[in-house]
Amino acid sequence: MSKRAKQEKIALPEPAAHGTTLNRELSQLAFNRRVLANAEDPDVPLLERLRYLCIVSSNLDEFFEVRIASLLARDRVDGQVTDPPALREALERTSAECHRLVERQYGILNDEILPHLSQNGIHLLRHEERNGAQRAWVKAFFEREVRPLLTPIGLDPAHPFPQVVNKSLNFIVELSGKDAFGRGTAIAILKAPRVLPRVIRLPPELSKDGLAFCLLSSIIHAHISELFTGREVLAYSQFRVTRDSDLWVDEEEVKNLREALQSELQSRQFGFAVRLEVARNCPAHLSRFLLEQFAIDKSRLYAVDGPVNMVRLTELIEHASQPALRFPPYTPAFPPILNNADIFSTVKKQDVLLHHPFQSFQPVVEFIRAAAEDPCVVAIKQTIYRTGMNSNLMDSLIIAAQRGKEVTVVVELMARFDEEANINWADRLEKVGAQVVYGVVGLKTHAKLALIVRREDDDLRLYAHLGTGNYHPTTTKLYTDFGLLTANPKLTTEVNEIFIHLTSLTKPNKLAYLWLAPFELQKELIRAIRNEARLARLGTPGRIIAKMNALLDESVIRALYAASADGVRIDLIVRGACALRPGVPGLSENIRVRSIVGRFLEHSRIFYFCNDQAHDTHLASADWMNRNLFRRIEVAFPVLDKALKKRVMQEGLLPYLKDNTNAWELMPDGRYEKCKRHGKQEAFNAQQHLMSVLGPVGGDSGK
Repeated sequence: MSKRAKQEKIALPEPAAHGTTLNRELSQLAFNRRVLANAEDPDVPLLERLRYLCIVSSNLDEFFEVRIASLLARDRVDGQVTDPPALREALERTSAECHRLVERQYGILNDEILPHLSQNGIHLLRHEERNGAQRAWVKAFFEREVRPLLTPIGLDPAHPFPQVVNKSLNFIVELSGKDAFGRGTAIAILKAPRVLPRVIRLPPELSKDGLAFCLLSSIIHAHISELFTGREVLAYSQFRVTRDSDLWVDEEEVKNLREALQSELQSRQFGFAVRLEVARNCPAHLSRFLLEQFAIDKSRLYAVDGPVNMVRLTELIEHASQPALRFPPYTPAFPPILNNADIFSTVKKQDVLLHHPFQSFQPVVEFIRAAAEDPCVVAIKQTIYRTGMNSNLMDSLIIAAQRGKEVTVVVELMARFDEEANINWADRLEKVGAQVVYGVVGLKTHAKLALIVRREDDDLRLYAHLGTGNYHPTTTKLYTDFGLLTANPKLTTEVNEIFIHLTSLTKPNKLAYLWLAPFELQKELIRAIRNEARLARLGTPGRIIAKMNALLDESVIRALYAASADGVRIDLIVRGACALRPGVPGLSENIRVRSIVGRFLEHSRIFYFCNDQAHDTHLASADWMNRNLFRRIEVAFPVLDKALKKRVMQEGLLPYLKDNTNAWELMPDGRYEKCKRHGKQEAFNAQQHLMSVLGPVGGDSGK
């Protein structure tokens, strides 16, 4: 019996070998543990350690708004509470892990970050830590800036428990005695003004040895009793409720998706409650009262030792000016091959590979801007998933449409938390005559494509940009991604076929180079994996290296296990959730999995197959997840130029396999261990290495 035949009889290890709900959610949380490790690392600049804490808070917010909300929605059918064992276990174990994460997070904040900030002249002062002059200033600030915006609500039959906006800062107050009308209204709710910053900087003259700050919540705490004249405040606590924020519309039923989404956006802030955060000293009876009001199970109560919204401490990071407490500033390089060059002439001669954020995203912006202004350009087509509220790129598309060019934009309205921005862009584009379509019903358009049609010598020439990341001005500076500018007709013709597919909804013609989900992408991945296994069985060394954000698709995992059993050496760089287990005897001895958590968010998707020294290299918008492979429009595109293939390997894969600073190794039992240096081995940081070799002093993006 062959190794492969034996492999097919091996059961996948439970629960870690396939994309079960529990494993997926725990894998998501495991990534946050690795981020917290950076927040604890004394070699990381202090303000960046605080930023890692804020990132974890933001991640947990979305985890509850989407992941936990989804689990809870599945736990209720037609209003009846169900209790399937697997779902109940997922809720219980993720709840326990979230509580451990939050406990550790606030421990790092209070025991390490804040004391070290104070030692470096950055003071976040609580009421009891403020001196007389500081207290006087805070009181004046409260009276001038805060009190006029406050509206305490005493609860009674005429004033029921108010609507509480998702993730907003609020206070619950317990009062003694009777109100002005002789009634015993014992509870009041106070909403913090959303228009005010959460971190307030005190004047320099009140900051004796650096910078002094206080939180808005602390200012309100200090003066809350002044809002209830004639009543004694017996107890109070800040609180914050997290709500289900995943928009849902029946795309097959609605006549106008944009109008339906606009309606849904208005109710997003008041979805069903999934988490309650209170101050650690909140009395138990007040916590119980809030849990009852929001219909939240006590397992989703988080009593925290600090601000209930740690994300807002990002404001302190932005205020603080000490360069020594931050990562050294970095300016992405502009590829020399494009300096002072006509971008169309350059791309016509050769493909140009861009590696962000080590190299600037500006060439892509210039590519669209030049197309908008060039009289020879007759059409522009582009997909938009996330682009943000402000975008020079989108402004160029508007200008192109105003100048009479054929502009077609596939806008994904269902891009989570970017729905409003995308609706606004769609509206602006339509007003200037652009053709706006919303992709395919039931499938998110996640592919990153732009196509320029240019008239040259009485012929139409196609130019394209294909990328692994979003056309977003902020994330292109923070996320690692690859982009390819090309005029190669093998690629550009197929990019045009995909746009025709997206707008006409007809079945795309057979594509020879691009792998398109939901049609062929998974099949091509499994075919390439099995090809490496076939070669290995014939005695040719098999090699797979892949980099992605998540690996959860069971069919792909099974193919990787089979290839490992046939002797294929496999390295996987998976930033987040990974359902495959490496190094399991009889299953995955030849597979190694690592995760990189560094200064930039690893976002590139790279798939390398040796293929008997053909070195097949694909870049993609898709992770190896069921949703990407079957419920989204995704594209994986080949790097055809040999020199650029080499660059992808040398920049996108090999440094990350060598990293011993930001790398974590996934163990067979599902634990991650930080990679350690052995003996006299020198420290190697992949991202730092790429900043040095691709930074302003070098980094040609051509061949």
